[in-house]
Amino acid sequence: MEPFGDALPAKTQFRQEGGTRQTILVLLKTRAPMNAGDLARELNITEMGVRRHLSSLERDGLIRPTVVRQSVGRPTLKYSLTEEAEQVFPKTYSSLALDLLEELEGDPNAASMIDRMFEGRKRKLLERHASRMSGKDLAARVQELSDIQNDGGYMVSLENHGDELVLHEYNCPIARVAARYEQACQCELALFRELLLADVERTECLAKGGTKCTYKIARSSARESD
Repeated sequence: MEPFGDALPAKTQFRQEGGTRQTILVLLKTRAPMNAGDLARELNITEMGVRRHLSSLERDGLIRPTVVRQSVGRPTLKYSLTEEAEQVFPKTYSSLALDLLEELEGDPNAASMIDRMFEGRKRKLLERHASRMSGKDLAARVQELSDIQNDGGYMVSLENHGDELVLHEYNCPIARVAARYEQACQCELALFRELLLADVERTECLAKGGTKCTYKIARSSARESD
């Protein structure tokens, strides 16, 4: 049986750990802009309660309001994250990785060495996770990949569009590395293709200014998993 079906709403499936403040930040990370009413419905608390949290988050410089005029009724305030809020989400030792990679750049063979490092990382991840894909159909493999990436802090959601499955990553723990070294993104795409045994296309990328990384997986391209 497939782990997600056509009726699944396009909502995030990542873990929402921590208190209400953290959950608000997660919702705004993945679905901004949202107003107090939107957040109250998601959190199942009163708008007054939401507004107290929004006031605190705005005071801390983590969110910003925007006045949105409506065709009917009064204008409403919609909220989104500030750049400062990005520090709340996991980034996984990117400073150390950048320092090490920059040390290599003085070597005349730096380009090939960096390529080999990222390729080696991809190979290790493939070896680590391949067994989780064995014997599963495509939808189950995509679900496994979602779980793997969530464990790594990528904040993943899945959508089913019939002839294709779509995987969104709303956070990139290695964003600073990927912004400078495109090999990181290239190897992730190659890893997904090899793990899923399917054609995978990346249509949006955080490292290139997108709001998320989006991967489209064609059902028709899937091959049987051993």
